[in-house]
Amino acid sequence: MKFTFYGHACFSVEMNGKTILFDPFITDNELAKDIKVADIKADYILLTHGHGDHVADAAQIAKQSDATIVSNYEIVTWFQNQGIEKGHPMNHGGSWQFDFGKVKYVNAVHSSMLPDGSYGGNAGGFVVYGNEQTFYNAGDTALTLDMQLIPKFAKLDFAILPIGDNFTMGIDDAVIAADFIECNKIVGIHYDTFGYIKIDHKAAKETFKKAGKDLILLDIGETIDL
Repeated sequence: MKFTFYGHACFSVEMNGKTILFDPFITDNELAKDIKVADIKADYILLTHGHGDHVADAAQIAKQSDATIVSNYEIVTWFQNQGIEKGHPMNHGGSWQFDFGKVKYVNAVHSSMLPDGSYGGNAGGFVVYGNEQTFYNAGDTALTLDMQLIPKFAKLDFAILPIGDNFTMGIDDAVIAADFIECNKIVGIHYDTFGYIKIDHKAAKETFKKAGKDLILLDIGETIDL
């Protein structure tokens, strides 16, 4: 699976001929200054919650790509009111079969407010089932016992977890989360963008290694096969 990191919590995956983009926050991310939003194309944009550092570039990319926004009901409705016609609302515990694979919307422990102060519903994460691989994007979240439910309905090939601390779980809690979801290949997100969430990359990788897990930290703009 082709995986491209755009900084913060934004990344894309290519599945079954479709490009799925998550939480686009590029224009206002100084660390992603070399990424051109106008060049990004997506078939689907999945949004975990409504904060500006997860939805800032969603409207532009949706319009230029004719992409479908997938998120909770409140966020999808908010974008539709701005003229984004293609949206698919979900809510916690629900799943839907898209043309690229099945998506299940799962719990996250975090706040959610849209950039204009509108109610953003409850934050969530996504389990995405493809023909060959299944992965979990936790979104912004604290460590939660709900993560223990995920192995009951998904055998994960890899997972995307926030590791920056302060606003989400940090490194130590992310190691426990990896145990809860029974996945040892973790891509880290939501770190370094702001002063509050800067991390020591070497120490973070070593902490995961000591726990028998692999923490992948990508450069912004880097693409790898997972």
